[in-house]
Amino acid sequence: MLPLIASGLFLAAICLLVLGVNLWVLLDHFLKIDVPPSIPQRTRFRILHYAFHLTVTWGNILEKLRICSMPKFFQFLQDAMAIKRNYKVVVTDLYFEEVPVRLFQPKATSSSPRRGIIFLHGGGGMFGSLDSYHTLCCFLARETDSVLLAVGYRKLPEHPHPVGLQDCLCASIHFLKSLKTYGVDPSRVVICGESIGGSAAASILQILLGRLDLPKIRAQVLIYPILQAINFQLPSHLQNQNVPFLTRDLMITCILNYFSIDPSWKDVILTGSYIPQDTWMKYRKWLGSDNIPQRFGNKIQQPEFPGPFNKSAYPELKDFLDIKISPLVADNEVIAQLPEALLVSIHWDVLRDDILLYKKHLEDQGVPVTWYHVEDGFHGCLLLFDKKIFSFPCCWNIINAVVSFTKEI
Repeated sequence: MLPLIASGLFLAAICLLVLGVNLWVLLDHFLKIDVPPSIPQRTRFRILHYAFHLTVTWGNILEKLRICSMPKFFQFLQDAMAIKRNYKVVVTDLYFEEVPVRLFQPKATSSSPRRGIIFLHGGGGMFGSLDSYHTLCCFLARETDSVLLAVGYRKLPEHPHPVGLQDCLCASIHFLKSLKTYGVDPSRVVICGESIGGSAAASILQILLGRLDLPKIRAQVLIYPILQAINFQLPSHLQNQNVPFLTRDLMITCILNYFSIDPSWKDVILTGSYIPQDTWMKYRKWLGSDNIPQRFGNKIQQPEFPGPFNKSAYPELKDFLDIKISPLVADNEVIAQLPEALLVSIHWDVLRDDILLYKKHLEDQGVPVTWYHVEDGFHGCLLLFDKKIFSFPCCWNIINAVVSFTKEI
């Protein structure tokens, strides 16, 4: 009798825990989250964010119980729900220098070499995979009639920075050396990155500028990328700090984990207190809020930036000033050598101003820029393009912009 009672009490406790967590996440969503006014299908948007927040929360609980890390739990569910469609594309799984990659080649024959696309997915260095981006890559390869290489770079928790960037660089170099093997025209290679993948794409372009032994990448497509980890007091970081799916808290959590930084430095990072004044004077011309067009930055009081200098923080956080982490602050001579760009920004995204500043830096140095600004979108929307009831107009609008730009290369 006692074992049955104990078993019943245990099940009741589990049910109460599940109910309590689910209710807490729901309450937290309604108390903290801002749903942008221009987002259509607001109920669906809330349901999506609730599911996302709930998954992350349960992942954190499992991680504290030492059952499974949060990123692995999230990735397991994301891959389990991925529906892979091939869209008349031949798909091949390969390894480039031990880096898993997936090659997408249109089935139709071509009388001449095709365009090549190097695709680097997003996910904050924690989420995203070749499987979760499979259908998107197939669609892009078919619609642009291109050979597309997707890179399955290593991620957290086992692989913090710079492993992911090194994997992307390694796979990109291997592909550029093998273009003839895959029927790709060396003069028509595009590198495309989403979110943190956009950061990797921008960094790779700068790293490869001096490589005369490799074909020059023809164009860059950066979809709501993170391009600097220095100024987190830009208008978009303050205006959109509670807008899903990349809230300011989640962004900082990803940064702390990705760069293996102790959470105690969070406030110093946000205020920029580790930045020496002479360094800021150099970077201000590229990162100052006064470079943001007035229509984006005139609705909020800007705090003083950077904050009072914290000498002890500088050795811990100085790597954020490196152009491999913040490609936006590369010297003008470097920026001037970059290829033409398609930059996609989301009005309600904390990273919006990164794109606006990068756009200005490129244009100031004579680099042609096509800017596609989305008023009714949200960070991460690209991955929902084929999710039917949970797809949004912005998903298809961004994909169509990417396809249109790429077909002109």
